Amino acid sequence: MAAKGKKLHIVMFPWLAFGHIIPYLELSKFLAEKGHKISFISTPRNIDRLPKLPPEFASSINRVKIPLPKIPELPEYAEATMDIRGEDMQYLKKAYDGLEAGLTRFLEESGVPDWIIYDFSPHWLPPLAQRLGISRAFFLIINAWFLAFFGPVDDLISGSDYRTKPEDFMVPPKWVKFETKVAYRRFEANWMVGAGQKNDSGFTDFYRQGKVIEGCEAILLRHCYEFEPDWLTVVEELYNRPVVPLGLMPPKVQDNNSDKDGDHETWVSIRNWLDSQKKGSVVYVALGSEVTPSQDQLGELAHGLEISGVPFFWVLRKSSWSTDSDSVELPHGFEERTTGQGIVWRSWAPQLKILSHDSVGGFLTHCGWSSIVEGLMFGHPLITLPFLVDQGLNSRVVVEKELGSEIPRNEEDGLYTRNSVAHSVKLVMLEDDGKKLRERAKEMSAIFADAELHNRYLDNFVEFLENHKSNLNDPILQP
Repeated sequence: MAAKGKKLHIVMFPWLAFGHIIPYLELSKFLAEKGHKISFISTPRNIDRLPKLPPEFASSINRVKIPLPKIPELPEYAEATMDIRGEDMQYLKKAYDGLEAGLTRFLEESGVPDWIIYDFSPHWLPPLAQRLGISRAFFLIINAWFLAFFGPVDDLISGSDYRTKPEDFMVPPKWVKFETKVAYRRFEANWMVGAGQKNDSGFTDFYRQGKVIEGCEAILLRHCYEFEPDWLTVVEELYNRPVVPLGLMPPKVQDNNSDKDGDHETWVSIRNWLDSQKKGSVVYVALGSEVTPSQDQLGELAHGLEISGVPFFWVLRKSSWSTDSDSVELPHGFEERTTGQGIVWRSWAPQLKILSHDSVGGFLTHCGWSSIVEGLMFGHPLITLPFLVDQGLNSRVVVEKELGSEIPRNEEDGLYTRNSVAHSVKLVMLEDDGKKLRERAKEMSAIFADAELHNRYLDNFVEFLENHKSNLNDPILQP
């Protein structure tokens, strides 16, 4: 690796999900601001869907398109998780593995980049990069507790059968030595069991995770010691390689003058309604772009918001893969009955601007890590309704740290009722019992919104990249 001060060439290779692609792009911008050259690699459609880069990055960030191999199990247009159903994820991973040939050509023709920063899925990439003399970092866009739950690398790769039942994930792992209740519920643990089973991509998710960790020279996490130090220590001890926290990477709220015409009109319309509400009275409801509750559960959520009596702004967008037959409808008459109480917004909405508005006092969220960061940036207590992957663990941490309340669910199937929704919303937004949650969330905003703090983490990360020397004498990793 080059000496400190040299302009590095860094390749970024995120997984095909915009919840991953955007943090990788934000990290690319920070590296480019420090004078380094970035090759940002994804598929043509994903690159074309990215926000337009500011002019100052025109010469420092090269967006590289590598076509996604077509496979019969995926629709022609599918190049990201938002384009497919959950059950088709295994086929997207299979197609993603087909990017190996195109990525190899790019790396070989690029004059040997200094670093490649990659995601959880390309198990084949570390030995390829090592053969070419490229240093390797695994960037998990989530946090330390999620990574810690996967366990030792050797067990992940070998397919060790010591954790094969939901019950195995419903308690903290044996390598966690401190007191905690952070664990999966039964209905969530089924996902972890599935991650340990081979799918049509030919590999388990555990194997993929194990190989990318085994082959990396550093683990990068969107995490900071000031919020949560204990789980970070677990990861450091578990994987025995440098763990570099990047801070929480809080996003910047764009000023109104930076909006495109259509976005500005959208925000003005939303802001006018928010302006009409009392300070701290509105619960903002958004379950992310890839969570679609069943028709029945969507109805229970709607009824719960209605009977809570709390003003709400609900962003309810249809998944991009949905057809008319997939559409989910709100209960009959719901929007008419709640006129004056709330708004259902069925298209894109500027989440950061909404959360920053004075009338918003709470956030009902699916508990994606980015959403948690954004909600706590503005000091909003969270009403959590987790569904997938890391979201359940994130929710447990939120509750353990008294930053919100989780909507009660049936342990077996994860179903919730309108009454449980209404109770949780009122608790967090109105009741005396929720006062501590509201106060704690406001206190935590001092950490989550501290741009200077998180930029120091990123500065330390850049220094690590500049100073790190790859050990080219290490044994060649096996694909």
